[in-house]
Amino acid sequence: MLKISNTRRHEKCDGSSRRDFLQVGALGLGGLTLSDMLRNKTEAANAGISTTDKSIIWLWLSGGPTHVETFDPKMTAPAEYRSVTGEVKTNLPGVTLGGNFQRMAQVADKMAFVRSFAHTNSGHSGGTHYVMTGYDNRLADNGAVSSRPGIGSILSRVRGTNHPVTGMPTYVRLNGIYADGPAFLGTAYGPFDSGGEARRNMALNVARERLDSRRELLKGIDNLRRDIDSSDVMNGLDAFDQQAFDIILSRSQQAFDLKYEDPRVVSRYGKGLGEKLLQARRLCEAGCGFVTVNFGGWDMHGNIKQSMDRLGPQVDQAVAALVEDLSLRGQLDNTLLVVSGEFGRTPKINGGGGRDHWAPLSTLALAGGGLQMGQVIGESAEKVDVPKTSPIGPQDLLATIFHVMGINQRLQFVNQAGRPTYMVEQGKPIEALV
Repeated sequence: MLKISNTRRHEKCDGSSRRDFLQVGALGLGGLTLSDMLRNKTEAANAGISTTDKSIIWLWLSGGPTHVETFDPKMTAPAEYRSVTGEVKTNLPGVTLGGNFQRMAQVADKMAFVRSFAHTNSGHSGGTHYVMTGYDNRLADNGAVSSRPGIGSILSRVRGTNHPVTGMPTYVRLNGIYADGPAFLGTAYGPFDSGGEARRNMALNVARERLDSRRELLKGIDNLRRDIDSSDVMNGLDAFDQQAFDIILSRSQQAFDLKYEDPRVVSRYGKGLGEKLLQARRLCEAGCGFVTVNFGGWDMHGNIKQSMDRLGPQVDQAVAALVEDLSLRGQLDNTLLVVSGEFGRTPKINGGGGRDHWAPLSTLALAGGGLQMGQVIGESAEKVDVPKTSPIGPQDLLATIFHVMGINQRLQFVNQAGRPTYMVEQGKPIEALV
């Protein structure tokens, strides 16, 4: 949004009032202007909070994806425990994935599959809160609001809510997920909703031909300054405001629109989920730091084979295309893909041919981010019910993401009670990855 207004109320001796204002690129985020956001970014840097320019794409398989039929088929287990979709060999010696993931099997050398990821909350909202924030919330399934900030909001608070050069929001939600918000960090650090009013506000509401150059725009501002009787209103334009103008006139908003992408690339990703992951890649290229993509339908209490045959190939095509694309573009080390859900599924097939909720062994795969790829981390027990090796928990995943993003592991923010609170209390980066 580019809005210049001069509604005069003669409350001050010079004829100006608080209703005389210039607002540039408000973006609908908690009332902050883009200039404010850029200023916050610089202040964070001046405070010595170190970050990298890496990005996270978080693919959330909501409903609780089965860990067995995805990344731990366990064909050596008894028949009622092993993968009902079989397995497929990967390009890693001795490593297999569930039978629906033939394309991902060919990029397994660029991925890591964690087979000992576990926690203790088998509720949909509770498990989501645990994985998204690193902390359990036993009241979540009773409708409680999130008590901890999501990882994207933490990154937004640390980096600033917009990229200082492109203006791209640091944290973008392509689909909503419970516990993906800022909690006590404040609404300004919530996700930018790509389908909401904020997205529409990124478009200029002035004919482009009237803003063909920054010089013409600034000339118009000079004229406006003269037109409002030389008041002090325009003196608020500092370096941040100038950056904001550059951003509004930039092409960063095109990152949201696939019509600017090579049609051949769009085709490789496929429809639906593929389009969302391609959009996420484009957003990260434009400076976004954290993108969430929610792909639901994984609460497979019955007939899990039919459901996997429907959803598995979509994930297979989209994820493999993203990993290959990032690699070809030289961006894989700077982009971390996380594939997870709120929990896994019961190890034993139930009477309806499905699997029920099961947090003691959950689903997790990663790609890129400069981490050590091409491996399986951890091992499940014989009946694929619990970790056989040391369990890796949500706090460890959170600490690993902090490592990738260059965030201090002892980072603290003040909570709603006014007390300094560690974002990571006990977790450590996953040793095999770092």
